[in-house]
Amino acid sequence: MRFVKESRVAAPPAVVFAFHEAPGALLRLTPPGERVELIQGGNSIRPGSRVVLSVRIGPFRTRWVAEHTEYEPGHLFADLQVEGPFASWYHRHLFLDDGSGGTVLRDEIDFQPPFGLLGRILAGRLIVRKLHKMFDYRHETTRVLVGSLGLSAPCAMREHQ
Repeated sequence: MRFVKESRVAAPPAVVFAFHEAPGALLRLTPPGERVELIQGGNSIRPGSRVVLSVRIGPFRTRWVAEHTEYEPGHLFADLQVEGPFASWYHRHLFLDDGSGGTVLRDEIDFQPPFGLLGRILAGRLIVRKLHKMFDYRHETTRVLVGSLGLSAPCAMREHQ
């Protein structure tokens, strides 16, 4: 299955990328009410770095381990689920120049729910609905926070922390 979310941010790609790369970005971009606990990592998005989360799915907690696999400063980074709730999960974060001084922020997720065909039938739509809600929040939060910091250069992100 595939999920794609795309929106415009009024800042250059290098600035939006720097915001996502800054320590704490993952937690800043987690919607309120999502019961996600950062166990380990979260300070790097370079290949080989890992993030270990504890996430609640219904009444259960599960461990989610993601490893970063791609990294092109100012343009993209990606992560792959190594352990977690999905049968498979690959997430690419793209930062595309919109030609007007802004960024097209694009998230591409290729995933398979657990439990094969049964999981796709029973949970596929619910997962996609949840992804829409989560990434609407992430993109809006990015627009607001990047805009509120008045960022115009990648180094500005580091100055505001």
